[in-house]
Amino acid sequence: MESLLVSTGIVALAEMGDKTQLLSLILAARYRKPIPIILGILIATLVNHGLAGALGGWITQMVGPALLRWILGLGFIAMGAWMLIPDKLDETEKPKAVKGAFGVLCATVVVFFFAEMGDKTQIATVALAARFSTDILAVVAGTTIGMMLANVPAVLLGERFAHRLPIRLVHRIAAAVFVALGVVALMDIAR
Repeated sequence: MESLLVSTGIVALAEMGDKTQLLSLILAARYRKPIPIILGILIATLVNHGLAGALGGWITQMVGPALLRWILGLGFIAMGAWMLIPDKLDETEKPKAVKGAFGVLCATVVVFFFAEMGDKTQIATVALAARFSTDILAVVAGTTIGMMLANVPAVLLGERFAHRLPIRLVHRIAAAVFVALGVVALMDIAR
């Protein structure tokens, strides 16, 4: 249960103001079809985070426990620092015009999947899967729930929602959580 809750909380916080959340806002404004957009985000996230979780599990098997703790500790601290850098949506990630619910669904899956590649939340999923290597499915479920908690309101409420959140504060909280996880992992090395 810890892996599910930690993964959900970290990714929900990390996703606030992230480029994929900005992409959710753009998709909602452009297509005005929330159900296919939400389903597309879910599908893209499950596939993307499933692959990231598998990579995290593989890393755990390939690296010894002491080295893994160093990688995780320093990686989480680096993620904390990265959280303090504002995200911008790249022009190449903006969706093209499509028609119909199926077209919107497909466009959302493709654009969201590629926007999530190498993103903070994908890298966090790899690290969390390595940290909770015996519970990778719970990590992927948690990171997916976290993505949906952050993106579904963005799709449903659009611009009004985005401007009312204290994004800088949310990013600082997420950064503090990542740094705390890093410190805890590094403290395990000292034992």
